[in-house]
Amino acid sequence: MGRLCAAILILLTFPMFSLSSITCFAQQQYELNAGWQCIKASDVNSDGAVISLPNTLLQGFMPATVPGTVLTTLLNDHKIPDPFYGLNNELIPDIYTAGAGEYTYWFVKDFTDSVTLPGGHMWLTFRGINYSALVYLNGHKLNDEPDKGMFLRQSYDITPYLQPDGHNRLAVIVYPPSPPGNPNGGQGGDGTIAHSVTNQYVAGWDWIQPIRDRNTGIWDKVIIKKTGPVIIENTHVITTVPGKRLPGIAQKPAFLKITTEVENASDKDTITGMLEYETNGYKGWQKVTIAPGEMQQLEFPEVVIDSPRLWWPNGYGTQELYDLKVRFINQKKETSDEEFVRFGIRELKAIWNKHTNSRELLVNGQKIFIKGGNRILSDALLRFSDERYDAEIRYHRQMNLNLIRVWGGGITERPEFYNACDKYGIMVLQDFWVSGDCNGAWDDPMKKEDTNARRAYPDDHRLFIRSLEDQIKMLRNHPSLVYWCGGNEIRPPHDILSALRDTLLPELDGTRFFFEFSNDDSMSLNSGDGPYTIQPDTFFWQHRSFPFNSESGSVGIGDSTSIARFIPTQYMEPPYYDTNKHSWIIDTVWKYHKFIGYDSILEKYGHAASLGDFAEKAQLVNYNQYRALIEGASALMWDWYTGTIIWKTQNPWTAMLGQMYDVYLDPNACLWGLHEGSKPLHAMFDPVKKRVIAVNNGFTPATTQHLIASTIGFDGTFTTISDSFIHIGPSKATTYFGIGHNLDAARYTAGCFLELQMIDSADNFVTDRNLYWLPDKNGNFSGLQSMAKAKISVSVSYDTAGKLTAYINNTGGNAMAFFLHLSLIDRNSGERILPIFCENNYFSLNNNIGCAYYIEYPTTFTKPLLVVDGWNVDRTVSTEKTH
Repeated sequence: MGRLCAAILILLTFPMFSLSSITCFAQQQYELNAGWQCIKASDVNSDGAVISLPNTLLQGFMPATVPGTVLTTLLNDHKIPDPFYGLNNELIPDIYTAGAGEYTYWFVKDFTDSVTLPGGHMWLTFRGINYSALVYLNGHKLNDEPDKGMFLRQSYDITPYLQPDGHNRLAVIVYPPSPPGNPNGGQGGDGTIAHSVTNQYVAGWDWIQPIRDRNTGIWDKVIIKKTGPVIIENTHVITTVPGKRLPGIAQKPAFLKITTEVENASDKDTITGMLEYETNGYKGWQKVTIAPGEMQQLEFPEVVIDSPRLWWPNGYGTQELYDLKVRFINQKKETSDEEFVRFGIRELKAIWNKHTNSRELLVNGQKIFIKGGNRILSDALLRFSDERYDAEIRYHRQMNLNLIRVWGGGITERPEFYNACDKYGIMVLQDFWVSGDCNGAWDDPMKKEDTNARRAYPDDHRLFIRSLEDQIKMLRNHPSLVYWCGGNEIRPPHDILSALRDTLLPELDGTRFFFEFSNDDSMSLNSGDGPYTIQPDTFFWQHRSFPFNSESGSVGIGDSTSIARFIPTQYMEPPYYDTNKHSWIIDTVWKYHKFIGYDSILEKYGHAASLGDFAEKAQLVNYNQYRALIEGASALMWDWYTGTIIWKTQNPWTAMLGQMYDVYLDPNACLWGLHEGSKPLHAMFDPVKKRVIAVNNGFTPATTQHLIASTIGFDGTFTTISDSFIHIGPSKATTYFGIGHNLDAARYTAGCFLELQMIDSADNFVTDRNLYWLPDKNGNFSGLQSMAKAKISVSVSYDTAGKLTAYINNTGGNAMAFFLHLSLIDRNSGERILPIFCENNYFSLNNNIGCAYYIEYPTTFTKPLLVVDGWNVDRTVSTEKTH
């Protein structure tokens, strides 16, 4: 809806119209998100002109899920088995062999509405269709040729085609990507899925099996909007925050630049009116005259915000957000259109750190150490919701991370994802839609075409560039979005890259640094990315990777409850590590779900006697692995590193690797190892040099901390081996003392626990408690294997809806209650409740110590039961606390 042109400003001195005197063109907008029906296109003989007539009988149609995909609908209508369970995915026809017709579908929606004021318009917008579509309304074809591209919004003025009685029918035929790619086991299959401007992971990757319909469908929102003849779109807010700021104090002024596009949809009338904005009590306006069919890009004078509330990344300050409304009022005092934008006041700079040879990010003048996670997408069937996005981003906040990289072989997330990132302070590095695996970064025998052919993908470069422009406009106001990236491990084709780098980003944004690809020298020099598999904890302290590593990760299976959701009962035997062959013996179903081995590290805890035992021991490894990964990076921040991004925090499918929580939103111990290791103020143990280090990610010194190192025997014997009152400078990691000699003596026979505590001496508050379990002289955890049982009591008090307080006490027995795991279950069904949010998990309690934790859960559940499991405790179900 519109084109770029020069801005024309006419400033007026008289005030805006009063709100009470203004008429609106009815309801502004709503979603068509229920009541859809669909049918396979080959099962009907009629064309769209007939199907879209309101009086045409829809025989054989079934309920459709919109937004969603064809597979989403088929699953919800019980036409296919759950592709996430067992080997069910093999029972679903794949588009490569079944043909495009298998997943070419008509989607139909009846709705009642009409234009209510003279000169009014009604607009139909599809925020995302994969891959191409013809659209009909009430017997009229809205597009002459199929609109293409997964990442391109399409809007239609449907005013001339509305029924006089208000009863309308929308019919959309959706065609899959072509070619769909051969899912031959390669990364992105044979690579040909990348001929289209679509997501590539759907042809299969090393963490997912192929998605049979390649995500064909109306996957994003469908919106009806009612306006007058003048419409507003693509409002853009640029914030400037001069100088170096600190959170939590009175701020000097910040500055806003507000631009918007105004278009006259009338084909005959020149219209004069008032363009207004309002944000947080600040208002401005200008008179606009716009010819029929004309679009103007307009800019308001710079806005000075006194005492601004600034937006900060997670761990560095609060996430303050502002609301902006821009509207056009005609001479009849009618609001023709209005647009709402939520934004944050912050300024970005990306400088080159000459010491690390990597990119360093400054927010509001302060350098931010990146602790990030890679993201594929939420769900492989594109079953998204505001609640799911909120939970996932909240998990990242709970991990004490501050950035998500949206990986290039997936999608541009829906705006609701970025809303959640804005809310929780999780910055975003956004890749666009190419990946080295499909797009020819290297020779690959699994690919159909050679590297030269693949480097020219996709076929339609103009479509790719149009999609880039559209997505930049849609997302650029989000304060969480801090970096753009051309693609995963490869640059886009030269003409696309040139348009993106030299034209689109400077003209449409200009506030964020652009990496040409995820391993770009402008991001990081030296060494390499990874690792991706299990490593000794010492690895992350000894081996130097990219100084801003875009991918570093490891294992990550869930517990036995998580595994049982997708592995059939007959395949619940755990993998077996053959010590003679030094390899895992793995069942075919586990292989299908991409299990990667824990090598001999798991065996150090004793050979698993059952699946539950296997999964429990895996959680110990999970916790240590990711705590070590992030601690090794944090201890060397600004020396070796300016940041690291974990590969990866989640899977969109039931894969058994590299995840902090499963696709059902069930966290495992990886999440809590990161939570501990990523704390903004944190004490940690260097396992290589046997020393204690404290890190302060904040902008001000930590001056009153008492750092204490103690060993705890498996019988509960407690010995302080070193302590010091410390001063930790801002944004700094500092070594305070070595403990090697005392530690080696304590752990010689069976190993021991090492507890590090930071206590704020000003109020005796425990700032941080970090517990390590150390092996015996042979590297085995024999002490853990012989620990005595601890006795615990568990009770809860129910606070408000969706909130409770858990009371857990180690009631004695001279043993630490080790590695306690909290979960909630429905008191009727016994099923685990997800998602839940608590202050800590996979934690330990010393003898005769108790704690109280606040837990949040979905309000659809009433008085759930708390279950506590642990290494050396019996499974305990809560009682209700009496007062």
